[in-house]
Amino acid sequence: VAGAGPPTKKSARSGRKFPSVCASAKRWTADAFDFWGTWHHTMKTIHFYLDFISPYAWLAFDALPKALQGISYQVVHKPVVFGAMLKHHGQLGPAEIPAKRDWTYRQVLWLAHRHGLELALPAAHPFNPLALLRLAVACDPQGLPNRYVCETLLRHVWHGGADAADPQRLAALTQQLAPSRDPADETVKADLKTHTDEAIARGVFGVPTLAVDDRLFWGFDALPMLADYVANGAWSA
Repeated sequence: VAGAGPPTKKSARSGRKFPSVCASAKRWTADAFDFWGTWHHTMKTIHFYLDFISPYAWLAFDALPKALQGISYQVVHKPVVFGAMLKHHGQLGPAEIPAKRDWTYRQVLWLAHRHGLELALPAAHPFNPLALLRLAVACDPQGLPNRYVCETLLRHVWHGGADAADPQRLAALTQQLAPSRDPADETVKADLKTHTDEAIARGVFGVPTLAVDDRLFWGFDALPMLADYVANGAWSA
């Protein structure tokens, strides 16, 4: 039942309901009660590992608020270098295999249409995303861009069909976002490498990957599984 809390019992003296500490305890391990006995669901933190070169990253990013509607959560965006992950795992990228590249383009266009999301392939793909990744990292002192920054960069790539790496467009984008650090600064490069190394250490092998607790959810099609876990701690997720 929407909005339902855990089992309760009445105080013998006041008749007021307080949380029960017996049955269904396992179900409520992720929840907490304040001093007055009010039930609260602990907010989950989602680490969103993304590279702007991925169309699936855009689809997952755009669809995430709807997929998690009504669920308490917060997102930490961590740009990563997808190419470095592929190298670490000894894999080719989807765009490096002609048949897989053609399938990817067909599928993401179909997925966008089916889910009512806007997506247009950029004029050139794949492209070098480092400038966009560094710009995203430079927009936050800790290298953790907010949703507005990530959305602006993803739309730059996946809306309109223009060249994502065009120098004039990149200059305009940089002016619009007004990063707090120079994207070419060594600290920015270090932060991007740290995010990428962290993702690899956690077992991330592709983008987008959304990490919650010790669980990884890979790809746009994993959003329902992610929602199930964040909302319920589902055993299957």
